Amino acid sequence: MGWPARPDVKRPSGIPSPGSDAPADGLIETAVSTTVERPVSRETPRTQPPDMSDMVSQAAAQVTAVAVGSTGRGGVGPESGRDLAPAQEQRAASREESPKVKGPALLERPARTRVIAVANQKGGVGKTTTAVNLAAGLVQGGQQVLLVDLDPQGNASTALGVDHREGSPGAYQAVLEDRPVADLVQPAPDLSGLTVLPATIDLAGAEIDLVSLVARESRLRRALSAYLDERQSGSDPLDYVFIDCPPSLGLLTLNALVAAEEILIPLQCEYYAMEGVGLLLRTVDMVRAHLNPDLHVSTILLTMHDARTRLSAGVADEVRRHFPDQVLRVTIPRSVRISEAPSYQQTVMTYDASSPGALSYLEAAREISVREKVGSGAARLTESAHLGGQR
Repeated sequence: MGWPARPDVKRPSGIPSPGSDAPADGLIETAVSTTVERPVSRETPRTQPPDMSDMVSQAAAQVTAVAVGSTGRGGVGPESGRDLAPAQEQRAASREESPKVKGPALLERPARTRVIAVANQKGGVGKTTTAVNLAAGLVQGGQQVLLVDLDPQGNASTALGVDHREGSPGAYQAVLEDRPVADLVQPAPDLSGLTVLPATIDLAGAEIDLVSLVARESRLRRALSAYLDERQSGSDPLDYVFIDCPPSLGLLTLNALVAAEEILIPLQCEYYAMEGVGLLLRTVDMVRAHLNPDLHVSTILLTMHDARTRLSAGVADEVRRHFPDQVLRVTIPRSVRISEAPSYQQTVMTYDASSPGALSYLEAAREISVREKVGSGAARLTESAHLGGQR
């Protein structure tokens, strides 16, 4: 049964209607003939295409302009580099004015040098990362900073790109051999205003070598005092000294606590890290009572904070409840950029200045520079206040 043919539809000749008994071959022949009978004339005049060299040049100029506008990098080829020189200069000037790249601007210099020991006997809480990035943040804010690497692993020296091969002079010679610190420090390659007293593997035996020495607890303090007096009498006095302590409470850490006036405790947002704070605070009390009465815990910085988990939020709330005057408002998040930067011998500020980790450390540096010094009276931290006994 076929479909009824519509009377108003005109079919081409040779094409049968659906209800007819005409052979199908006629349809194929008609389609072929129709296709063959409609050739495209090659005599049709067409517009000549534009010059491709001009199009390529224009496209290259546009791509170069977009690249300079978005990333600030040079153009394509020497011609575009000369044409876009003013744009590159303008982009470079805007980067210098950007707070994300330059860091905290116009930080007020302290009345005298602040010596801060970055200490926590638990490993893996971010001591070295905190020390190098806070130092970098303060330097970008116009401060003069010395970083003392007391960790035999020398990770702080690696992160700042200074030489600390075995046998090279550094902290070991300052503490054990009484060599002047001025002869041992090295400038950080990427951060003007930051000097480093590097650590070598020789420090691994310093704990044993210090046992038989007189006044073994205060040898770093004497070395730093002479260097600070020398810098103070010159044209570039130091504003901050950060001492990166090893993950222990041995003689190296004890030397750092005697040499410092403030302690900065990086605290990982996990309960294991909280349990070690009590032992550190007991050590601080003993050092204050017998060796350094000016020592006090001025700052606690929460590190490796993961806002997605309730554990990090709970630990942060508990730490703030017990130490409201010492905990910084900013927390350092878990960040891949922070972990990647040392492999390039950089801080996170020079590696990726716009990353969340870099911005957090810049804010922490600003907080440290503007917060009032916490006295050793009402804000004294004692064993009874440590978190390990409160859980």
